[in-house]
Amino acid sequence: SGTGKELLARFILKNSKRANNNFVAFNGAAVHENLMESELFGHIKGAFTGAETNSPGYIGTAQKGTLFIDEIGEMPLSLQSKFLRFLQEKEYLPVGSSIPLKSDVRIIAATNKNLEEEVKKGRFREDLFYRLNVVRAVIPPLRDRPEDIPLLISHFIKKYSSEAQPPGRVIRIEPEAVQILCDYRWQGNVRELENIIHRAVLLADGDMIKPEDLMLEISGTESCPPEHSRDHDIIETDSGSLKEMEQKMIFKTLDRTDGNRTHAARILGISVRTLRNKLNEYKETH
Repeated sequence: SGTGKELLARFILKNSKRANNNFVAFNGAAVHENLMESELFGHIKGAFTGAETNSPGYIGTAQKGTLFIDEIGEMPLSLQSKFLRFLQEKEYLPVGSSIPLKSDVRIIAATNKNLEEEVKKGRFREDLFYRLNVVRAVIPPLRDRPEDIPLLISHFIKKYSSEAQPPGRVIRIEPEAVQILCDYRWQGNVRELENIIHRAVLLADGDMIKPEDLMLEISGTESCPPEHSRDHDIIETDSGSLKEMEQKMIFKTLDRTDGNRTHAARILGISVRTLRNKLNEYKETH
């Protein structure tokens, strides 16, 4: 999760003959299995309680374009056979209808599960797996490609610099902060890195993102290649302990949000309860 599966799917569409047609993304993990069939294949009016109009479904909406199905491993077995038939015959039945519809759609499916293991355990149809597994692309987790981290940092800084205050200031990042990001283990992959940089851009004092603006524990072992680190301006800094960095960042965020704990917790990426516990902890130590 978070490696950029949908980004790769959009890249494939952009560089294909279907580039001018729809890109539709369907997240199998975000839809209850009882609703998945009608979401994918659509339904006719009156097919079930709440079906007040006809719906083309994701497959109908993606006609002539690309349907990206994220977390295909979450598809229930009862629906897998119907989906397999669609892949083979290019036709499907909307829920409640007896009239099959044709659809010309490219399917790109993604998963963070090991589908071969899911097949062995009987949770994923073997014939569907082989039908899907025509062209396979594996995106490594971010911790296995640390050379990408400096490039992604630069990209996300540019992306979110427009939100920095005051407007127009150029945001850069200290080499020490870059190294901390390279050493981190990134369980949330690129998505987590993007959130960290977004927050740092919003909260950094001045034009430079410092280690204390990251609020990260140094827990990884991978490092960026030295040549990437030299691309950033070198400024010496005394960051203090991680606890001190954390405390400064929390108080800085509360100051920026005028004491609004809900808003501050959202920026910091923690719950309001965690923020409250942290504040109580600081009172006890002073």
